[in-house]
Amino acid sequence: MNYSISRSNRRKLYWILCLHCLAICVPSLRADDMKPAKKYDYNWASLKSHPVPQWFDDAKFGIFIHWGPSSVMGYRKGGRGYAEHTPKEIYRNPEHYYKYLKETFGAHPPEFGYKDIIPLFKAEKWKPDKWAELFQKAGARYVVLTAEHHDGYAMWDSDLTQWCATKIGPRRDLVGELGKAVRKRGMKYAPSYHRERHTGFFALDKYAIKSPPHPDIIEEIARMPKAAELYGPFEYSDAFIEDYVARWKEIEKKYRPDFMWIDDVPIFYKVKPNPQTKKFREAFKYMIADFFNTAEGWGKEVYLNNKGANLNWPEGPGCLEKDNLKLETIGPKWENPATLGTSYGYMKAEEERDAYKSPTELIHLLCDIVSKNGNLLLNIGPRADGTIPEGMQQRLLSMGKWLQVNGEAIYGTRPWVTFKQDTPDLRFTVKDNVLFAIALAKPTKPFVINSTKDWKSVSVRKVQLLGSNTAIEWKDTDNGIRITPPRAWPGKHAWVFKIETNANKEKL
Repeated sequence: MNYSISRSNRRKLYWILCLHCLAICVPSLRADDMKPAKKYDYNWASLKSHPVPQWFDDAKFGIFIHWGPSSVMGYRKGGRGYAEHTPKEIYRNPEHYYKYLKETFGAHPPEFGYKDIIPLFKAEKWKPDKWAELFQKAGARYVVLTAEHHDGYAMWDSDLTQWCATKIGPRRDLVGELGKAVRKRGMKYAPSYHRERHTGFFALDKYAIKSPPHPDIIEEIARMPKAAELYGPFEYSDAFIEDYVARWKEIEKKYRPDFMWIDDVPIFYKVKPNPQTKKFREAFKYMIADFFNTAEGWGKEVYLNNKGANLNWPEGPGCLEKDNLKLETIGPKWENPATLGTSYGYMKAEEERDAYKSPTELIHLLCDIVSKNGNLLLNIGPRADGTIPEGMQQRLLSMGKWLQVNGEAIYGTRPWVTFKQDTPDLRFTVKDNVLFAIALAKPTKPFVINSTKDWKSVSVRKVQLLGSNTAIEWKDTDNGIRITPPRAWPGKHAWVFKIETNANKEKL
């Protein structure tokens, strides 16, 4: 049986990348999409020269959204873990999940499989403008929506697959509609792309160049041949690589992303290098360079991530990023895509338990990440009908309320010479001539900011507590700036002391 994807409607041209005389075929662009200027070449050294855009460095806080057909189930064994991975777990753990499907939907594979869940994803209550309004109130500056997860379902209006949101399920362009809504409110937008692990998602071996599908997947395809395009292909063939690039190019062309999100590519480090992994890696050089060059033609500053503990490609092109990433040092620009609970996709059990991080935890996480030169990309998992659980909304609104008062210590800031002080528990950022000392707990007695003891030519003009009109008592000592806490504290979660000086941030 042939599981390759049809490309009958795709116009092509051949492009050449030279690594051991390797040639890769990718889809063509119309002549009016081609830009004569090519600032970046197809090599890592050239791509490394791409700067961090100011908008990304200034933004600090974004919203990540894992949403799709898996949200129909909203389930994971034990009520913990990544619910968006349940589509593959159905076939990997049939003893548990077949029983779950039978109880929930009345049947299980091969009579009823993941392909049959997709039409139940209708997004019937979805209002993209309401989402955008919520994200703006939360204080987010950019939004990342999963355009395609590992399951192979495209959330956009695709000409390359019949398994997409405009043809089956909601019958709406989810990627396009949300992009219009968030950009209307001044936020940047990035449809994320996770297809690099698709070949093993419904196969016996997750990390192999070629692996047979699960037996019930084979039977499902025999009964519904068009399901082959959803579940397969099951190998890193030339056809898969071409289609992988084609789908990203379609997203790029239709939606002009501000950010290229590529998820983890385990095939690069789980198997020995071979011709197909080399071809796939070469395709990424093409995709990134072409994205950068095309964005130059748009007049846009764009960026991308470099995923994983094992980086997808050499350091330099893009920021370090991995799930719930934590650093204990000030790093080069990085990003933490953090879960509210344990799942990225919607999980009913977490909603019922209200098992999400508290507003205080999230605000402390934001302050900690920003003090170390990172961005927080906070994930939500909406329900299949397009509504966002109330517990998630409440967390986002609490963050927005805090940022309305204290946002100047977050947005547009840069890391200081040190990111924290343990006693009291402080995080630091700087902007212009101001040092911000963010207290994660209320200091109960006067304290000294130890790292200011080295200020020789820097003098303090004023100290204030954001959100308060009470004058703050302070003194310049040999050991550093000594601050006396106020008797009355504004707000909650964390408190920002704004220390204005006579110097710019480079000298602080």
